[in-house]
Amino acid sequence: MDRTSKVTRGQPIELIGDVVRVDEGKVTVNLGVPVTVDAATVRLMTAYVPPKRKRPLVDKPT
Repeated sequence: MDRTSKVTRGQPIELIGDVVRVDEGKVTVNLGVPVTVDAATVRLMTAYVPPKRKRPLVDKPT
């Protein structure tokens, strides 16, 4: 992750949000406010889902 404070035109940045709408060549992503970008400039990443616990953390009394 690049943590520089200066951003230049054409610099790739990572924006995380939910896809709201897909139109003809355009994708609308919710970043708090809807942002529409070209579909060719975005890539789909799957959301992280933590593994499910099979047992409770507390031991049962014997």
